[in-house]
Amino acid sequence: MIVKLASSAGFCYGVDRAVGKVYDLLDKGKKVSTIGPIIHNPFIVEDLNNRGVIIEDDPDRIPNDYTAVIRSHGVSEYIENKLKKKHSEFVDMTCPFVKKIHRVAQKSTTENAVFMFAGDIDHPEVIGVIGHCKGEHYVFSSEKELNEILNDFSELCKKNIFLAAQTTFLKNEWNKCLKSIKKVCTNLFIFDTICNATAERQAEAESLSRNSDVMIVVGGKESSNTSKLYDIYRKNCKSYGIEKADELPLLEGNIKVGITAGASTPASIIKEVLVTMSDVNQNQELNFEEMLEESLKSLNTDEKVRGIVVSISPTEVYVDVGRKQAGFIPASELSNDPDAKPEDVVKVGDEIELLIMKTNDQEGTIMLSKRRVDAMKGWDEIEAAQENQEIVTGKVIEVVKGGVIVLKDAMRIFIPASQATVSRGEDLNDLSGKEVNFRVIEVNRQRRRAVGSIRSVLIEERKAAQEKFWSDVEENKHYTGKVKSLTNFGAFVDLGGVDGMIHISELSWNRVKHPSDVIKVGDTVDVY
Repeated sequence: MIVKLASSAGFCYGVDRAVGKVYDLLDKGKKVSTIGPIIHNPFIVEDLNNRGVIIEDDPDRIPNDYTAVIRSHGVSEYIENKLKKKHSEFVDMTCPFVKKIHRVAQKSTTENAVFMFAGDIDHPEVIGVIGHCKGEHYVFSSEKELNEILNDFSELCKKNIFLAAQTTFLKNEWNKCLKSIKKVCTNLFIFDTICNATAERQAEAESLSRNSDVMIVVGGKESSNTSKLYDIYRKNCKSYGIEKADELPLLEGNIKVGITAGASTPASIIKEVLVTMSDVNQNQELNFEEMLEESLKSLNTDEKVRGIVVSISPTEVYVDVGRKQAGFIPASELSNDPDAKPEDVVKVGDEIELLIMKTNDQEGTIMLSKRRVDAMKGWDEIEAAQENQEIVTGKVIEVVKGGVIVLKDAMRIFIPASQATVSRGEDLNDLSGKEVNFRVIEVNRQRRRAVGSIRSVLIEERKAAQEKFWSDVEENKHYTGKVKSLTNFGAFVDLGGVDGMIHISELSWNRVKHPSDVIKVGDTVDVY
């Protein structure tokens, strides 16, 4: 028996972000209530329930001392407004890619267009999306249903149509729908809203199932993502859908077994399934270690593995990846931060996801990279930040020709000189080594390029500071400021977004020939 685990198995970015936030709030001693189950996995929901998390669909029923959390599926505008009214400090963990669809639905209303949405009408994500559309709209789950709508409402072909899809909608079915609707509708605006991670997961499902005799899909029965994977697998080979390890079937013979998991399946359950397979298949000659070794033999360069850190040196980190070969990560492959030390990045016992860089069967070693896996995950976060115009924080690690490089987690973002400072001509070297706030303004995965703007954030901060200053400024009030420049007649002082001028006659009780006799640029001064 040969076992292969899909590299895309397990939590997606949005689910991981939402579940992690709930556990983080609990660790901080907060009482938590989620709007609907935070995840379509009964074991995670049960664990959270045991820690005191309550589930409510109506914000009015959430106690005032609880922190309300919107799950990654999102909610309707009506629920959002109720939360804002009663729980002003609620936490919105709606997946950024779902938020994008909310904006499309809202835009269809303002532009008087028909909103047509591909998805499961009973799924919470779809219910939430439709709750942001106040105009004419239709939901369909297949090409067949779409054609029925187009036939029943023939006048649609003359209207402006906004077309979008649930983030987990089957890519192949979506392409069929596009082909059909393009034949009859000319005023069509198509929004590609299927999540990248979902598309990759479905593509791998197609490939893996075609090369397997049996597929095992691990995930909650309520999970849309998991059910769609199962639909792909069962067309190509015998498939089983399970929620936990004790549901594994008895598999016999010299067969290829593929294992994957939906976006709502935690790594602990996937691991338990792999370990349990050795007990379920008692008649097999291979023990679990041999079976796992066999499944990993196919791992080549550019494939992912999980490893446990066993030792750390100044130049490399050694990890156990469940193979006979010794795994090691060069210090340069741990982090994109050139100043980071190995012991600051990982600790002995950490379980980390890694990319195989090179195998050496003669020496029995595997060279691995952590920073490249982190960078892969970082693309989803960066794209999400761009979608939401979110302000993110990173460290300036390098000044280059034409700008600076900012490190955000494992991602290198280029900030052009024109976007690095408020005023042109400022010395970029002053930013080196500093933590900066910025927005992502361009993402190109194909060219592996991300561009940001510090300037836009600084301008907003200055505008906010100006508004605050002018709202309460008054004569005889004392301020602390920083000297920006000197002229023959006085000094200009930054009072926090607003420049104040100290006339030369107000610099000293004594006669002053020039402001530089009293103060210099950069000085902090008290003024009124």
